[in-house]
Amino acid sequence: MTERRRRLRTVFASLRQPGRRRRIAQLLDSVLPKAAAEMLFPDGEARAGRLVAASYNIHKCVGTDGKFDPERILAVIRELDADVLALQEADRRLGLRQGLLDIARIERETGLALVPVAERPASHGWHGNAIFVRAGTPMRIRRLTLPCAEPRGAVMTELDLPGGQLRVVAAHLGLLRQSRRQQTAALVQAIDRGDPMPTILMGDFNEWRPGRPDSPLAALEPLFGPALHSQPSFPSRRPIFALDRILGWPQGTVETTVVHHSALARVASDHLPVRALVNLTVPLPIAPSPDAAPSADVETA
Repeated sequence: MTERRRRLRTVFASLRQPGRRRRIAQLLDSVLPKAAAEMLFPDGEARAGRLVAASYNIHKCVGTDGKFDPERILAVIRELDADVLALQEADRRLGLRQGLLDIARIERETGLALVPVAERPASHGWHGNAIFVRAGTPMRIRRLTLPCAEPRGAVMTELDLPGGQLRVVAAHLGLLRQSRRQQTAALVQAIDRGDPMPTILMGDFNEWRPGRPDSPLAALEPLFGPALHSQPSFPSRRPIFALDRILGWPQGTVETTVVHHSALARVASDHLPVRALVNLTVPLPIAPSPDAAPSADVETA
């Protein structure tokens, strides 16, 4: 037996030792997400005019182990290190629809402040959709009721950020394909009503077949382009379906999109978060009207 074969047999034998594979996996979990973030999401001067956006369906803080644990969700939010964050299922579904997170602690530990999209005092969001922003001021907020057999909604806010203005639309689409088709058309219509500005649409789209001609995501293509290239985010322990997405207008606004894999994220919710590097300096195809004045109001449509 050659020396090379002996070494290979030694390596494979070590991997079969009890607990060795688990320890190696834990080591990779602690190193690879941080390394990927440093490579794909630069800091300093390379970050000029850019920000990190993230979307996360927190499953009402119930993890894949069946435990209700908002503390784990907060820890994952810290891992994301986002400048703009959209959460789905951030409120209880029934009753007062009470928010499930410690908003003051999130702002204290991450700098992310809740955008006031909620209609009910106890809620974080609208139909469970919540938006957080770091170092930004909401100029306009809209609550959108989406057509569906079940109650669904989306929220839209136009933000004044250090790097420029950004429209953020956060949505959680329905479980029925026909409903998703109507909802995507309604979202495009709502975005078209606003002044031209960089726009990101993010959330849980509940759609895993974007390339089909009859896909509900086809309604988004005239504005955002084909929504084909996304990584699986569901179910979190063994992702198969790319349900969670971040799309940008104009083309080039969303430069990088990755699913956030970490040991904690795989257990904190049944969805993995999605992160994107957003470029606010991409030229707009249509210049904004100089007469348009921002209004800090909340609308329901």
